[in-house]
Amino acid sequence: MIAVLEPEMDTVEQNAEALKSRLTPASVIRAREPLAKRTTLRVGGAADIYVEPATEADLAQTLRFAAEHSLAFFVLGRGSNLLIRDGGVRGIVISLTQPHFSRIEVVAREHKMVCGGGAKLKDVANAAKRNGIAGMEFLEGIPGSVGGALRMNAGAYGGAMFDVVDSLRFMDFAGNVQEVPVERVQASYRSCPFFKTHIAVGAVLKGQAGQRDSIEKRMAECSQKRWSSQPKAPSAGCAFKNPSAIPAGRLVEELKLKGTRVGGAMVSFEHGNFIVTDGTATAADVLRLMALIKERALAERGITLESEVQIIGSDE
Repeated sequence: MIAVLEPEMDTVEQNAEALKSRLTPASVIRAREPLAKRTTLRVGGAADIYVEPATEADLAQTLRFAAEHSLAFFVLGRGSNLLIRDGGVRGIVISLTQPHFSRIEVVAREHKMVCGGGAKLKDVANAAKRNGIAGMEFLEGIPGSVGGALRMNAGAYGGAMFDVVDSLRFMDFAGNVQEVPVERVQASYRSCPFFKTHIAVGAVLKGQAGQRDSIEKRMAECSQKRWSSQPKAPSAGCAFKNPSAIPAGRLVEELKLKGTRVGGAMVSFEHGNFIVTDGTATAADVLRLMALIKERALAERGITLESEVQIIGSDE
């Protein structure tokens, strides 16, 4: 009988197995996990190690493991404001999608909601509606999570995430958890520098008393605005931050770039600040198209466009 030798695990697989041994069985750990399906743009490569921690303790263990093994890590939200390069992401990608991080607990008498960092913004808006909490309607139009929205102070239709935050629960990169009032954390337009060095694991959101009918009406208006002005094809949301001189979408339209295509990526006809993909696109296509738009804006209008989409990963 000929013995068949099992191939030795490489370093990525070894690290995945070692991390798995330190987390509870409910956590998900996979090596070389494709990430394109986990982003709204539907492009990009794989994560060396993909983790869905089941608890804050598992998240802390993951961060400590990364530090011990000199592995980079990235916290993936709902993938709605993200471009992952075709070479994928080295190190560990962490997704807070397990039930502990997706929870939404309503304190109706105080018009507050205790939300996990992985809770979907649409679910938050709907929970607020059901409980007569006004002020959260704009969240219905943002396809992301609480943690991702905090990290970039996401906004839409006149509202921004930090407008409705009462307190924040976060973990530092050493695995320590704290909860602080929102006044302790500074945020600005589409930015919260604090969450470059901390992970949002939850937040208490606060609204006002409202009538369900009026809340539903406002949510319907936000939804109608979104779908009447934004493409239904896969995208990462707005590609560029609005410069002070002119909205980015209008600038792209005035430059006559709507419909411009690079490979499987195209500037949307519905909204000039959206880049959509057709199922054949690569991240490189999207990046080349973004570069073309930036070059035209600078050359023809003297405007420097800044990416609103977060770009991560390796080209190889």
